[in-house]
Amino acid sequence: MITYKPLWDTMKKKGVSTYTLINKYNISSSTIHRLRHDQGVTTQLIDDLCGILNCNVEDVIKYESSDESK
Repeated sequence: MITYKPLWDTMKKKGVSTYTLINKYNISSSTIHRLRHDQGVTTQLIDDLCGILNCNVEDVIKYESSDESK
């Protein structure tokens, strides 16, 4: 399962809030909702977030294996 837990830590370290993503970078509030609930987003969004936060992909997303695949 893909999770966006690293995103929230990276945003905190970089001093970027969801308000900033929405109002300065035009990320929609529905996209923020999808990220908060670990729902699918496009690779373009991941690329945009990496550019905004000046970070690597692993600072935004992480793969965690689910119990079902064990």
